[in-house]
Amino acid sequence: MTLYSGTSDPFSQRCRIVLYEKGMDFQVVDVDVYNKPEDLAVINPYNRVPVLVERELVLYESNIINEYIDERFPHPQLMPADPVMRARARLFLHRFETEMFCHIEALEGGTQKAADKARLAVRDSLTQIAPVFAKQKYMLDDGFSMLDVAIAPLLWRLDHYGIQLGKEAAPLMKYAERIFSRPAYNEAMSAAEKAMRK
Repeated sequence: MTLYSGTSDPFSQRCRIVLYEKGMDFQVVDVDVYNKPEDLAVINPYNRVPVLVERELVLYESNIINEYIDERFPHPQLMPADPVMRARARLFLHRFETEMFCHIEALEGGTQKAADKARLAVRDSLTQIAPVFAKQKYMLDDGFSMLDVAIAPLLWRLDHYGIQLGKEAAPLMKYAERIFSRPAYNEAMSAAEKAMRK
């Protein structure tokens, strides 16, 4: 199993976290997102990372890759077993993409105006979900799940992206520290990601 992964790409980081949480045998091929190898466009029509290759199977898009890994290697299970809870988890994942991760491009390389607008949008979305963590340890109650995996790279990059959260987000920041202290989270980080937080 080979993961083509951007060293500073938040979507690739999600996949690395899942692979390390599962304790699997895999290979990571570091891809410089500013100087992509030509074969990336051959295996992924969007010419983006992450890409997972396992024999003849080629997958792209982090949430699809992660669900495949979770189903193929069910321990520890990161998506809920119950169909209703799993559907709710997928809705949350969709919400993360449409409300927060859709702004990554603007934050990483947009105009000043676009980046400022993106910062406000992400800040507002995170502030909205912060109260949840005053009552529970992780996104889906007390168990670490795919939702925590999905949002973690964004929480790690808040300072890097210049996103300032107010006091009301304190429960969210405590939650973030819980994720960052997980051994698999640390193992999955690239040197470029470690350098984003001093």
